[in-house]
Amino acid sequence: MARRIPVRDSFLLPSPVLVGALVACVCATSGCLSHKTGSQSSHPVGPSELKYQPGESDADAPEEFTITKSGLKYRILRRSDGRKPTAEDTVTCHYKGWLDDKTVFDQSYVNNNGEPISFALSGVIPGWTEGVQLVGVGGMIELEIPFEIGYGVEGSPPQIPPRARLHFIVELVSID
Repeated sequence: MARRIPVRDSFLLPSPVLVGALVACVCATSGCLSHKTGSQSSHPVGPSELKYQPGESDADAPEEFTITKSGLKYRILRRSDGRKPTAEDTVTCHYKGWLDDKTVFDQSYVNNNGEPISFALSGVIPGWTEGVQLVGVGGMIELEIPFEIGYGVEGSPPQIPPRARLHFIVELVSID
């Protein structure tokens, strides 16, 4: 079944987000990985953290972001000659989303058993709809989404605070 994430008007994020938050809490209290800093402790990193990570970026990927008229900032981390989606397409992606303070609020790499997730671009926040259209199948993009084209003034509590700028790495696996 397709999951529609990140959704603008949802009151609760999908259950894999809650599972991910629980895993993050357990992991943080056990010291294996701090999701806020991304730093490791003296405990070894578990296999799930090593197995499900974003793919490789191009060696010459830009360090600077390009800014669109809407305020979306993006940089192509892995170029692709693959087809680019339209706003009406359903896509399958791997992604990781975090806040300015580095708190990860959702990711397909750990949630959903590491499987990419499919959703309609018409059913997600405007920053995703715009940003994912900029990368081709097989490519990877980093997005910085201002609150105006994210979850807005109110956010999506408790994971997304009011006026939150969102950060994502998105790998476009396919256009369905």
